[in-house]
Amino acid sequence: MAPKGKKALATSSTTQAHEQHPDWPPFKLILPQYSLSIQEIVPNQIVTIPNFWPSSLCKTYISFLSSLPLVTTPGKPKKGDAVRVNDRFQIQDALFAKRLWEETGLKDVVMGDLQSDEGLQLDGETRRRLWGGEVVGLSPNIRIYRYSKGQFFDQHYDDSNNVTVALGQTEIPARTTWTLLLYLTSQLTGCVGGETVFYPDPPTKKAAPPEPIVVELEVGMALLHRHGAECMLHEGREVLAGEKWVIRSDLCVRR
Repeated sequence: MAPKGKKALATSSTTQAHEQHPDWPPFKLILPQYSLSIQEIVPNQIVTIPNFWPSSLCKTYISFLSSLPLVTTPGKPKKGDAVRVNDRFQIQDALFAKRLWEETGLKDVVMGDLQSDEGLQLDGETRRRLWGGEVVGLSPNIRIYRYSKGQFFDQHYDDSNNVTVALGQTEIPARTTWTLLLYLTSQLTGCVGGETVFYPDPPTKKAAPPEPIVVELEVGMALLHRHGAECMLHEGREVLAGEKWVIRSDLCVRR
């Protein structure tokens, strides 16, 4: 599960240095928190939150994000980095991260009483083990990805990073433990391809590799997957038609 040898990493570095924060659209169209639920794809590894954002809000954000100064990533990455070809915008925006965490129902569903497929409630200690510690919010490192036809993100591992999360007037030292991807497009919006595919490790060196786990795009779905030392090898498949839009942050725990 953990990064091995010289497998490519997805780093959070960027050539952009945006200081002026965007005037992000409000979340007034967010669904009630009680309608959200976490769906387990791979135990302790991959979960989704279907219908995290309504399609109307996704459409509003696509229109807004199209106005940002996106920069195309180079086709030849730095040594050790994964090959990715997309258009991206990256900014340190603690206020937007706080809003995304608190005003969308994400905090409630992540911190609330989860249920497994067997209907068993997960207590606080179980949740701490799941998320890797005491969750304090989202990383202020906000990334916007647009994948057009022919663009992709090759197989890689997501690294963990030390960050600072603002809680009220206090800044909390934290580290990232799970990647958060919010999909704004899907086949319903004309995006063909672009699935996120995970590659589990074989149980033994001589065993055949398990079947890949393919997470299809769904408008407004949030995908959370464990990263850092326990990250599963994964990729963003090539977009064959249309555009794939993603908002990226990371779940953070106290360090």
